[in-house]
Amino acid sequence: MVEKKPGLYLDPGEKVGLTMALTMLVVFFALIVYAAKGLKIDVPTCITDVEPFQTGKLIKHSDKRYELHILARMWLFDFNQGATEIKIPAGSVVDIFVTSKDVVHGVHINNTNFNLMAIPGTVGYMRVKFEHPGVYHVVCHEFCGVGHHAMQGKIIVH
Repeated sequence: MVEKKPGLYLDPGEKVGLTMALTMLVVFFALIVYAAKGLKIDVPTCITDVEPFQTGKLIKHSDKRYELHILARMWLFDFNQGATEIKIPAGSVVDIFVTSKDVVHGVHINNTNFNLMAIPGTVGYMRVKFEHPGVYHVVCHEFCGVGHHAMQGKIIVH
């Protein structure tokens, strides 16, 4: 019988599993960095130094640069003082901030990579460039109550 020395002993299968897990972790991290830097895909973030807003607002900074505050509340998205639809020109870059007034909502803009959680007391942020004309539907993907199915909005790019 072989006597084991005191200390850490890993079975060969455990060594293979740990090596594979660490390799995958490094590869995933490298892919995230590549997506953010190489492909210029914004990584969503939560902003901690901004107070949650109480109404939606569309702010025009220039012809192709906008700031959109989306307030999610039962059971609608407030884009601009109660409006659930906005219009912007094609090629516009929109800085989108989301928050919730009541419960957790999931905000997803179809045909974009925008997908954020709207959480009461916090503000989430992501930048989106709307290159192609069309109607971009905004939907709630987090069950937020009985009126969840009707929680929709539109961003019309012309």
